[in-house]
Amino acid sequence: MPLYRDAVYDGETVTLENDSMRLEVHKRKTGWGWGELFIGDGDDKRFFAVVEHLGEALLGGYDHALRLEAEDFEKNECEGSTDVKFNVRLNLQSSRQKGDSPLAGEVTLSLPVQDGPLSFKLEVAPEWAIHLHYLRGPWLRVGADAFGTDRSDGIFPGIDWVIGDEWSSGTEWFEHPEALRVAPHPHKVAIPIMALSQGNIGVGLSWDPHQSCRSFTTRLRSPQPVFASPNFVDRRSHHLMGLMWPSARWGLEENALQAEPPIKVHGGTKLALNGEVSSAAGKSLDVIVDYVKRRGMPNPGSPRYALREALDRIARAYNTNLWIEGKGWGIGEQGSPSVPVGLRYYLKTAGKTRTAEELREKVRWADEQPRGDPNPDLSRLSMSYLGPEVSREIAEKLLEMQTEEGAFPFDPEGIHKTSLLDRAALWRPLGHPDETAIDLCARAAGVLILAGEKLQEERYLEGARRALDYCLKFDRPEGGDWWETPLRSPNLLAAGNAAIAYYLGYKQFGAEGYLDKARYWIRSLIPFTHLWEPFDLPMIYNTKPCFNTTSWFLSDWTSKHVQWEVLTVFSRSDSLGIRWEEVDAEVDWGTYQRGVTTAVLRWMIDHDDPEWMSRSEFPEGETGEGGWDAMFSDTFDPVAGTYGGAPIMPHEIAKNILISLRRDR
Repeated sequence: MPLYRDAVYDGETVTLENDSMRLEVHKRKTGWGWGELFIGDGDDKRFFAVVEHLGEALLGGYDHALRLEAEDFEKNECEGSTDVKFNVRLNLQSSRQKGDSPLAGEVTLSLPVQDGPLSFKLEVAPEWAIHLHYLRGPWLRVGADAFGTDRSDGIFPGIDWVIGDEWSSGTEWFEHPEALRVAPHPHKVAIPIMALSQGNIGVGLSWDPHQSCRSFTTRLRSPQPVFASPNFVDRRSHHLMGLMWPSARWGLEENALQAEPPIKVHGGTKLALNGEVSSAAGKSLDVIVDYVKRRGMPNPGSPRYALREALDRIARAYNTNLWIEGKGWGIGEQGSPSVPVGLRYYLKTAGKTRTAEELREKVRWADEQPRGDPNPDLSRLSMSYLGPEVSREIAEKLLEMQTEEGAFPFDPEGIHKTSLLDRAALWRPLGHPDETAIDLCARAAGVLILAGEKLQEERYLEGARRALDYCLKFDRPEGGDWWETPLRSPNLLAAGNAAIAYYLGYKQFGAEGYLDKARYWIRSLIPFTHLWEPFDLPMIYNTKPCFNTTSWFLSDWTSKHVQWEVLTVFSRSDSLGIRWEEVDAEVDWGTYQRGVTTAVLRWMIDHDDPEWMSRSEFPEGETGEGGWDAMFSDTFDPVAGTYGGAPIMPHEIAKNILISLRRDR
């Protein structure tokens, strides 16, 4: 007997099964069907989710939503897979409106014989013009009549990463209206997959984001994903992952679940909703990584500028508009004699061009300038060795700060005090003195390892080990942007810093558990990274910095991309001799790093590029004369397609270009 209690069983079942998944499709009293999904190894599979229906539509003129059902099915054993096809029509038995079904078509479920995801293909067409409030396709109720709301974690890439008893679309890291992210604009979704895990099993629902439907009156693009954990949409004790038409790209208000007013769809228009249900051992991140490994890292495409040309552009900018005579490199009135990262290496290979010779003279001048005593900010440590005296001073201060358990606590009234934290505190705090996060501990551990190695000081190494051991309990990257966002919220920079720290720990102490953690944390970059782009707006390999808002009411970071943080991760890794493509060979980190570098070239300011200027949010008075050329924008809006924020010096771009060029040799 079926386990799901909200469907009336008519006594018939058809089964699809392979090594990791079993789908039992059942017939209702009114027709086929709904499914019960079991996940596990071999015969040891657990009831995990319900496929609620073969499809459901809410049409104008009908009093409630109607399911797409079938009288019979056709099962075929194809080469390598098992297919079950249903000819579906709307079930009008429960409706006051009678007559012929206004929608008809077919649904095909396919499962590979050995292993692999379940594919769901829905294709229907209206018999005449209809007014569509929604058409739902794959609609998973995860945990229904099984483990309920119990859950390890859930990831909606680019949107949400929930753990413990947190709610998706919750207000832990947001205030309203930004908190509601149940049906976000598709352009905000970083990867077309959603994942949930429980009991060391994860399930994912993925889709083709380029699906579209065209009629004489509509053009539907990018299906609408729906994610609610727990299922607050239906106020039910399970979790929801689903796909529907229309989407917030066209025809639907963001976070609405039906179009008001409904959209007109011409008779004969094919409406398709295709998706895949996959599984993986572990947590939601394992489901996301499995998706990426099966499909491969996408090709970043041709860069806006060839890499060498982009490097030359940056060099010319450092020699002209980004140079302030007598002060150094910068813009406006603020300049610094600190030589930009990568510039010395560039000059080694640049030959004797005029730009290179003039830059060499500028570097000579900069090297002659007096340097004040380094006074590193303990709150924003970068993992680097700063010489014996400064490194020893920092390490001693860190050991004084470290708790008995090994943590480095948040200090909002001390070293972590900022104006944005003070502003947030007028509403509620971003963090408390008794809290910590992986980023605070990882940065400190990395600095202690480097100081301990260079200075042969065992106390520093022991402090680093205690910090790394303390942080083994963490499984979500948090704390990387503590100065403006909630301390314990999901964060890309924290993922990168944790990966670096654990790899340094592995190299120093030889602990295989640290190496596993390094791989885990570097893979945690993936849910923040756009691995697709719409056909009309380049954004592949753009990254989200975090899933939260600044100071509760300022920037909403699920609505903005930021690129400097991911560039910093690879620049910092490279300076420490870490090659992620070698450390974690199962994931194509070489293509990933080239991808984020190719992406940021789109962000570079170029006052001679009319296409870029048309997407600029900057005042034309600042950019129009070329004073900011070769700098890059702080933010990109994936819905408006515009670049804004503040201009950033291009040294991290240059360093990542050099990494890519070295790899390509």
